[in-house]
Amino acid sequence: MSYEVKPVGYVRSCFKEKFAIPRQPLLAPAAQGCIELLAPFDQPETVIGLEGISHIWVIFIFHKTLESAPRLKVRPPRLGGNKSIGVFASRATHRANGIGQSAVRLDRVEAGRLWISGIDLLDGTPVLDIKPYVPYADSLPDAHNALAEHAPKLLAVSWQQPAFLLAQEHAQRLQQPVIELIEQCLAQDPRPAYQQPTAERIYGVQFWDVQVRWRYLTLEQIEVVEVCLA
Repeated sequence: MSYEVKPVGYVRSCFKEKFAIPRQPLLAPAAQGCIELLAPFDQPETVIGLEGISHIWVIFIFHKTLESAPRLKVRPPRLGGNKSIGVFASRATHRANGIGQSAVRLDRVEAGRLWISGIDLLDGTPVLDIKPYVPYADSLPDAHNALAEHAPKLLAVSWQQPAFLLAQEHAQRLQQPVIELIEQCLAQDPRPAYQQPTAERIYGVQFWDVQVRWRYLTLEQIEVVEVCLA
């Protein structure tokens, strides 16, 4: 038996590329966006009651990593990209049906639009469903995960002065926390886990319409070297 699912909306996100998106939600509070709901879910009736809810579950499709053949094992970045585990023991984007879920902060509610933050969602992500986060049921104090028991260690992020000043200008233009977004995302160490960085290698990614480039001074320190319009 097969089932057909259709999006209830799409994500409009600060993340324009997969690279440098936090590997879990809520790790970068400055990562903001919104869910634009489609008809008939863009009517005021669908969001009644959400004004009293701080966080929601977003059920979505990994639309940029859909594959014709299912993967039985994956190599999670958290394990260095070299160790394979079963696909159901990971949150890798390579899912049997391409379905993901994220708990995100709900900042503002409008008819047809939900403003969210702490997101790990690519711009254009199709949303299949939205559910309220229920603290007494969804937060499990005795839960454990031997493969990811603690949050990853954060890297130090420094700036070249011209890049910092330009980031400030773009933050004012966009009315977005651009500096915080850059620092929070880069501190997660977005490079592939198997790749050894050098000070000469420059990495880059786009947040909103801003291109950011950085390098690794050490394995524990990143320096932002350039910020410009994409």
